[in-house]
Amino acid sequence: MSRKSNLDALFGARPLQKPQAAPEPPAPEPEAFAAANPSQAEAEFAAANPRAPDRSRSGPVRAMSSTLRGLAARADAAAEIESGTVVVEIEPERIDDSFIADRVADASDPGLAALVESIRESGQQVPILVRPHPEAPERYQVAYGRRRIQAARQLAQPVRAVVRPLTDAELVVAQGKENLERQDLSYIERAFFALRLEEHGFPRATITAAMGVGKGDLSTLISVARTVPAEIVRAIGPAPAAGRPRWMLLADRIKAAEAHRIAGLLADPGFRAKPTNERFAAVLNALAPPAAKRPAPQIWSDEAGRGIARIERTPDRVALSFDESLEPGLADYVLDRLPEILAAYRAGRSRT
Repeated sequence: MSRKSNLDALFGARPLQKPQAAPEPPAPEPEAFAAANPSQAEAEFAAANPRAPDRSRSGPVRAMSSTLRGLAARADAAAEIESGTVVVEIEPERIDDSFIADRVADASDPGLAALVESIRESGQQVPILVRPHPEAPERYQVAYGRRRIQAARQLAQPVRAVVRPLTDAELVVAQGKENLERQDLSYIERAFFALRLEEHGFPRATITAAMGVGKGDLSTLISVARTVPAEIVRAIGPAPAAGRPRWMLLADRIKAAEAHRIAGLLADPGFRAKPTNERFAAVLNALAPPAAKRPAPQIWSDEAGRGIARIERTPDRVALSFDESLEPGLADYVLDRLPEILAAYRAGRSRT
């Protein structure tokens, strides 16, 4: 019996009458062929029986046909999801953070509330990227879109996501490139992202690809992250207004000063209530080197003991002031004779 005749028998259609022909090679059993090739089986049946009425199929045959179509559809959908070509909805509780953190938590993040309202009004327009969790079945790991996950949690709704089977290196590169393109990571967040990648054992080539920076800038990022203690960064927050020069200045001040000097500041509720950029400024100022003590002013007195002139000195300046109430006109007299005084001073220096 030919393959078409097998399919005709499987789906209950009358076989078409054909001239006698040479015997064909034996075909696989109908059930085995249909199970292995559901789409092909139905396509061949439809082509062989264009006018076959549905009533010719028995109940069990129709059920088998429906099952085959369902299996084929699920297989196609699974393949599309695995290749990352479709957007699916996932409950945010099933999504874990990336194994490399790229954010510094900020409880006062003003942008999150705006994002929640935007999604509430217009829906989530841009899907996040996740991968199947390598260690937890039925769970996922986010590459990017953490704030959209937070917003979905607040709205008690699923998050729209693209699922791709990423390796660890592919995950962090996708994570870094998304952050680079969006330009919403602060300098210190990028610094700690680079440090965590290095500590996780990724080669510098992978880190530079993920960060979109050269080797020199990468070294600076990692150096700053190694110098500024993590507890200080957590207390400050992302501080987006503080760019590279100010974070480098803070790192230098931490090297030169004792970090415990600001322990009281970090624990102060008033400090924690400030916006993140103000918290950074407060820490930077608190670690500033103490100003050099200015020497006490000198008082020049006349023969009667009256303090007529006051002299104040700094490392690069001397200020002389006169008490006009005690000796009116003395200041103008000295000013008028400054050229003579300067000439005499210079003449005296030339002779030495």
